[in-house]
Amino acid sequence: MSVKTIIFAAAAAAVTATAGAADTYFEQGRTLEAGNVLELGLITAEGAGVVEIYDYRNGTQGKLLGTERLNAGANTNTRVNTGLPANRDVIAVVKIDGQIAATKAFDIN
Repeated sequence: MSVKTIIFAAAAAAVTATAGAADTYFEQGRTLEAGNVLELGLITAEGAGVVEIYDYRNGTQGKLLGTERLNAGANTNTRVNTGLPANRDVIAVVKIDGQIAATKAFDIN
């Protein structure tokens, strides 16, 4: 194997690993327990950012209820304090560098 081949293979592996890690997503199902602290579980983020929780009555994003910082990679047991009991549907929005990277609507049980 030539040096060029080894370098090309290493570069291809690095690009593949980066592309696989570039996803931002929620592991939690669609239902959350009512309360002033919403437990979102595992959120995987492609970079450091925040998750914001908004009121989502009638399928329309409303008032910001709470926010929590996220690290790049896996964020286990993510909890967002809303300050008052959330008892209506909400939408979680992950922002990285000010850009929306993922959203998920949740039913409050």
